[in-house]
Amino acid sequence: MAHSKIDSVVLFDELPASNNYKLARATLNIPSTLNALTTDCVELLLLQLAAWATDDSIACVVIDGSGEKAFCAGGDVQALHASAVATLGGPCVDAENFFAREYRMNHLLHTYNKPIIVWGDGIVMGGGLGIFAGGSHRVVTETSRFAMPEVTIGLYPDVGGSYFLNRMPKSTGRFLALTGASFNAADAVYTGIANHFINRDSFQSVVDQLIIAAPTKHDQVTSLLNQFEAQSFSALPTANVEPHSEIIESLVGDQPIQQVMKNFAALQTDDKWLAKAKQSIEHGSSLSVLLIDKQLSVCTELSLGECFQAELVLSTNIVRYPEFAEGVRALLIDKDRNPQWQFSAIDKVPADLVDAFFIAPWQDNPLNDLI
Repeated sequence: MAHSKIDSVVLFDELPASNNYKLARATLNIPSTLNALTTDCVELLLLQLAAWATDDSIACVVIDGSGEKAFCAGGDVQALHASAVATLGGPCVDAENFFAREYRMNHLLHTYNKPIIVWGDGIVMGGGLGIFAGGSHRVVTETSRFAMPEVTIGLYPDVGGSYFLNRMPKSTGRFLALTGASFNAADAVYTGIANHFINRDSFQSVVDQLIIAAPTKHDQVTSLLNQFEAQSFSALPTANVEPHSEIIESLVGDQPIQQVMKNFAALQTDDKWLAKAKQSIEHGSSLSVLLIDKQLSVCTELSLGECFQAELVLSTNIVRYPEFAEGVRALLIDKDRNPQWQFSAIDKVPADLVDAFFIAPWQDNPLNDLI
């Protein structure tokens, strides 16, 4: 293939490897916005990943991000905001199309027929975490910083979060979803969202070894990455999530969301990580808190494809409702950090309003073919 233009939002390359194979590489390439995902990014990834899946000359795929700061800081939320405010009440065609295509791309990653190595260096948030979670080999570095802080903008952790958050240890996923708490490489390995830790400076060496080995099987890639991991362990940062596992259970556990909010209200702590989590859930959208909690509960036993279908229903309804637009305005547009939420507390939110967000706004789900 011809190399991507350097100004493309995603750079694609096919590097000659051993045994007449090639190593495929996709690089998110909008460093000025921390590689935030646009519709163009999603479409390019979908098309190229589908082509590589059926190309017998491609051994495996590497996905990384341009710049020193981020793998991907999430979706292009300002573009979603523009779509939401352009047609208040919906349909919000551009935003809804973005969600449908993004989730289709996420599903393709999770079900890919070849090894996919995702290099999660720097900031990995929201939609970036959706791409990262889909890789078969999910590499974190000493600079990796994760979060799904959607509660602060009137959204919820989508892009497969309904699936992978439910599979984290105990109540960890519920806690991270409700609070948007940040977590690092050690935490990512503990929660299972990552399965390799390697020094960031080793990236080119990893690529070089992949070219030499041209691995086509998952266990071959695992063995190769394990060699780098053994040399990197001393750089693993101090964890936050596992050391706080007991207090996370006491705050969240399997308790009703009303009790969870009371637990956070009663929490007094000098622990900066916990204090920030408390602040986020208490100052976030009360509607989002209820939607996040119900979405995780609804999706507990669903398959991957069913989770993405459920997410498309919820995301479509959310983008048509004013809470999301207000959250983005306050955090990212006007940046006054003073959102005027629809409800001051979760007990002010009508139960039938919450239920309405889980009713499909169309007869046929655009992702029906995923199951």
